[in-house]
Amino acid sequence: MADIEFYKDGHVAFVRLNRPKSLNAISDTMDQSLHAAWHEINSDPDIWVAVLSAEGERAFCVGADVTAGTERTSRMALAGGLTGIGGPLVTLTKPLIAAVQGYVLGGGFELAMCADIIIAAESAVFAVPETKAGIIGECGVLHRAVRQLPQRVAMAMILTGDRLPAEDALKYGLVNEVVPFSELEAATARWAAKVLQASPLANQAAKQAAIHGLTLSLNAALGTRYEPIEAYAGSGDRLEGRLAFQEKRLPQWTGR
Repeated sequence: MADIEFYKDGHVAFVRLNRPKSLNAISDTMDQSLHAAWHEINSDPDIWVAVLSAEGERAFCVGADVTAGTERTSRMALAGGLTGIGGPLVTLTKPLIAAVQGYVLGGGFELAMCADIIIAAESAVFAVPETKAGIIGECGVLHRAVRQLPQRVAMAMILTGDRLPAEDALKYGLVNEVVPFSELEAATARWAAKVLQASPLANQAAKQAAIHGLTLSLNAALGTRYEPIEAYAGSGDRLEGRLAFQEKRLPQWTGR
């Protein structure tokens, strides 16, 4: 059985963690498979949005599989299976939607935070449990948490290991929607369909500019010329969007 399932349906790529008996803990081979999937998603112009999910009801992902006892497994971010900016991580240029349920812990929490949109089942609980086990995670979960949650909420999670329920995650803006587990797949498909209504090239350019801008001060971000946005200005999708508006019809995007 493959550690992940990867397939495409139309313009959507689906990446599904597939180690439910291990609560979808990220093994060395899963990490490498994720790394390959992100690169394929980036390189395929017919993929306009990606969906990340996990098999089983108990857990989205509990982080690194420490049962293997290898240094490389415990330092899984070094292989690039997570997504993000900087270092060895893959910079995913396509919009990413994560559907999470059950335990979303440690490196699994970080993997979810790599997404642009998160849909959570009511059962989802988020946590940074490393310090309770006497370790400090090396996957960047600490840095992402303090940027995506109110600082004191994130610090309380980091220093105590306490879990954040899905409804509180929604209240703090960590997730976009909370639904019963039975509706998680349908809700995720609905969000993917909403993303597909926009120009894929415009989405990709906007995402790259927004993520890069987070590394800058506001004034610097406002004064920066973003190559993906400038490239989009000469695209067929830009022309199609203008024509569709003038002709009062829905645009027919090509991603070109």
